[in-house]
Amino acid sequence: QVQLVESGGGLVQAGGSLRLSCAASGSIFSINTMGWYRQAPGKQRELVATITRDVLANYADSVKGRFTISRDNAKNTVYLQMNSLKPEDTAVYYCYAYIRAYGSGYSAYWGQGTQVTVPS
Repeated sequence: QVQLVESGGGLVQAGGSLRLSCAASGSIFSINTMGWYRQAPGKQRELVATITRDVLANYADSVKGRFTISRDNAKNTVYLQMNSLKPEDTAVYYCYAYIRAYGSGYSAYWGQGTQVTVPS
């Protein structure tokens, strides 16, 4: 079995920073793209940032220049450094990874979600 475990969410004042972490564990053969999505109340889940195994990053326009995605391939972990947070960043943040488990092909896996709240 493969699972993703997130940490680092919380409440922060506007202009502040948070760092999210997501560690993949289990019967992992390899990990391709990892990333973060978010879902605000009453809205659809949206892409925040993704990063390939070769460390090519892609960001939503709304977070460019404020958020930085990174990964540690040795630890099967992806991070999201969030700076200059705004109230509109309030959402549940979900980790995502495209993983090939032993004995199978690639599948998408999701974390359980971590709440980020930026009061207005």
